[in-house]
Amino acid sequence: MESDIAIRLAADWIRDADGLLITAGAGMGVDSGLPDFRGTEGFWRAYPALRHHGFSFEDIANPSGFASNPRLSWGFYGHRLALYRATVPHAGFGILLKWASAMQHGAFVFTSNVDGQFQKAGFDVERIMECHGTIHRLQCVEACTDNTWPADDFSPVVNESSCLLENEMPRCPHCGGLARPNILMFGDWGWISRYVDRQEEQLNVWLKSVENLAVFELGAGQAVPTVRRFSERNGPRVIRINPREPAISSKAGVGIAFSALDALQRVDEYLGETDDSSPEE
Repeated sequence: MESDIAIRLAADWIRDADGLLITAGAGMGVDSGLPDFRGTEGFWRAYPALRHHGFSFEDIANPSGFASNPRLSWGFYGHRLALYRATVPHAGFGILLKWASAMQHGAFVFTSNVDGQFQKAGFDVERIMECHGTIHRLQCVEACTDNTWPADDFSPVVNESSCLLENEMPRCPHCGGLARPNILMFGDWGWISRYVDRQEEQLNVWLKSVENLAVFELGAGQAVPTVRRFSERNGPRVIRINPREPAISSKAGVGIAFSALDALQRVDEYLGETDDSSPEE
């Protein structure tokens, strides 16, 4: 019953909004079949070869590996790059696009995901901020320049049993040294934020233009609370979708304990039912 009330409230906020801020964490990709690396066991299920090395997600998602074992680091990131390229975004992305198309200022995406799924689903690339960077761009390991470049020309070949990259590693076009994904990793002092800084400027301009904002947060956990905090700063009409951690202050918004796709479909169904029942002019 509480979830029904929350869904109705979420639908009302979506209907009344002139701009939709979509904030998303790893849970947004689960319905597309992507792993969310929840807990060490979940990470090892996705990358069993790294159990043998005793590596946690924090160990491998770390810039130090590109110096100590670059083929293993690129095996991990190369596998993810190929996986994200092959993944088809789930139907929930289309629901969000539909809602945004009916709003005066459309939508803007703020995501900690590095997978590029919002772009693949058809969202405007100028309306997306990837706060932790993106796997689809590269940078120099040594940060010899603050330039980043698309990873389009790199096609990783990864040995599934060893998680080692088998083909040539990408190089920096400026100094010829090793390149790495333009992703903010753990303990990362060499991340180049230039691309994200530009995205943030665009987001701030958009936010100032919106008068009646609704925030739809999807699959953002507490372990790295960047997305949750950003959502709450843009309340009080935050719709937090998280099957395990939906809690949110009533002053900031409402929580719904469903998966991303399930919640989007339920809210959309309610919007359709109530719109259909509206009296004709």
